[in-house]
Amino acid sequence: MRKIISFILGTALLTAISVSSANAKTLKCQTVINAKADEVVMLKDFGQTVTDLTGGSIKFEILPAGTVVGVKETLDAVDKGLIDCGFAWTHYWSGEHPAAMLFGSPVAGAGVGIDNIAFLSWFQYGGGKELYDQLWKEMKRDIKGFMLQPVGPEALGWFKEPINSMDDFRKYRFRTPPGIPGQTYKDIGVASVAMGGGDILPALEAGTIDAAEWCCPKPDMTFGFQKVLKHYYLQGLHQVVVNADLYVNGKVYRSMTDHEKKAMEVAATASLSKAMSYRIYENGKALKYLTEEAGVILHDTPADYFPAYMGAAKASLEKNAAENAFFKKVWDSQKEFADIAVPFWSGAQMSNAKLGMAHAATLK
Repeated sequence: MRKIISFILGTALLTAISVSSANAKTLKCQTVINAKADEVVMLKDFGQTVTDLTGGSIKFEILPAGTVVGVKETLDAVDKGLIDCGFAWTHYWSGEHPAAMLFGSPVAGAGVGIDNIAFLSWFQYGGGKELYDQLWKEMKRDIKGFMLQPVGPEALGWFKEPINSMDDFRKYRFRTPPGIPGQTYKDIGVASVAMGGGDILPALEAGTIDAAEWCCPKPDMTFGFQKVLKHYYLQGLHQVVVNADLYVNGKVYRSMTDHEKKAMEVAATASLSKAMSYRIYENGKALKYLTEEAGVILHDTPADYFPAYMGAAKASLEKNAAENAFFKKVWDSQKEFADIAVPFWSGAQMSNAKLGMAHAATLK
């Protein structure tokens, strides 16, 4: 009897393993950046979490930019099923729908003082997630999106010489993000040039542009901007909030079991916290290296930058809200949230900022 029971259990286990193997899915996911970027490190961590939670029924093959399609074709490729999923910043698709910017990079904190932590509060508890799901329907895309990686606040950028005013700033051809954040620089008289991350350093070396922004100390250092430019400014408004997302083909997502869908959701929620924690420490280490070993000089952003950029950003937001009903719906939601949350959150953060600045001053 023991032999019979052992045989039955062994057969059942082998059957379960073979069924599990047969149902296993390896999703091909193309990013819009190179394989060494921190975003890919965190994306792989998300993928491993999903694999662990599903017992291996879902795995990811992470492909660098350009493996299957070009960066600009990534969303199309996911929608049409050429790849199972893609990874990018949602504001990349602002040309298709202006509201994409309000999820990927709401310019100047949506004009109402939302930072990346407050943005996650809006996304998770203020109605943002439901509007995010609606975005893909507005864009007529068969896509399920997952917000994974808060990035902001991003640095103002890198310059050849110190800038003491907006007049100094306007002398430079400046790499900016695409869409409304970059357009806002044009609106205040800065020669804004949008280009992909991999093109920035060659353009600086060739003199096609004179100054640039990309992200934050760690990604900027990885790109090697410190080899060309030495004057660095942390405080900027164009991408106070930035979020990188995973886009899954709708048919692929619908084919998942309820357990697999829940695993994707849980892993994405965990990634929001892990990515932010990872960024703070990695950027701190990078800034220490840049300023202490790479000869980079850290400056405060000129005071006249802030009212100039904020004024232009609000005008751009109002213009888009007047022209697009869904943009208005999303922005109204963010403004309603900000009216409640920002007075508390910004006030509470003042003490933290002053405490941190006091400590930073002792290190100079």
